[in-house]
Amino acid sequence: MAHGHKSDEKVVFVGDSRVKKGSGWVTPPDYTAYPGKSEAFIPNFLLKEWMVGVVVLVGFLVLTISEPAPLGYPADPGASVIPMPDWYFLFLYEYLKLPYASGDYVVLGTIGVSGVAFGALLLVPFLDTGKERRFYKRPITSALMILSLFAVIYLTNAAWTHYVHELEATGQKPEHIQREEEAEEKHAAGLPTTSGKQSEDSIVAIVDKDNPAMETFKTATCITCHAADLKGASGPSLRGVGDTHTKEEIMAIIENGQGTMPPMKGQALGFGVTEAELDQLAEWLASQKAEAAGE
Repeated sequence: MAHGHKSDEKVVFVGDSRVKKGSGWVTPPDYTAYPGKSEAFIPNFLLKEWMVGVVVLVGFLVLTISEPAPLGYPADPGASVIPMPDWYFLFLYEYLKLPYASGDYVVLGTIGVSGVAFGALLLVPFLDTGKERRFYKRPITSALMILSLFAVIYLTNAAWTHYVHELEATGQKPEHIQREEEAEEKHAAGLPTTSGKQSEDSIVAIVDKDNPAMETFKTATCITCHAADLKGASGPSLRGVGDTHTKEEIMAIIENGQGTMPPMKGQALGFGVTEAELDQLAEWLASQKAEAAGE
């Protein structure tokens, strides 16, 4: 623009014809402008997503009802168990055992360090404003990420290694391992491997439930693992055990134990059970057969 000091002087604006004048808000084309390449979000696209979700949900439901959930052992306040968190919390479990995160510094370890870590995570978008997306061109952020992953893996491995060493030192066996071994024993004996509820037709009735051996069964504390109705609690069911074991085999199990079951003869004698009563108990258990129960 060029002008002098006169108020009535004509003002001339010099513009650039290459600059296009904007036409305001541009409405994006409808999906129908791309036939065969797009579709309506509602209901076409969303319906497909819902159908995939339904299939996945039904799959989970089928898995949950196809096999009964395994029941854990009855609560035993006298049991010596090494408490451990789930595997995805093992790194935190090991971290909280460090000197600066436990004892007098537990507040620093639980609130201070974690607060700084999560606070820094929230501030990353504001601190690292670079537009580069390649991780090797963002050395600081990438280094912190790799360091965090390494720390999680290292702490998880350290916690699990320490847990395994404690099991070996105390001679304990994890419950899930015990259940696997018991399931294998039940399978070998032809018994149900699950602790879920069985159909009434598949349950063998008790043979001669008024036999004096039933009292011996209770006195010897066999009901603790095998239940008063012989259906089994933490131990296997003894209904129909005579179909797979003879009297001599049952007596050998009582004397020597089998699998996770320890020898029980000495304990039974300590509770006042005689040798003759144990022999009668083994004979009674050997008579627990499906054929005899049906008569």
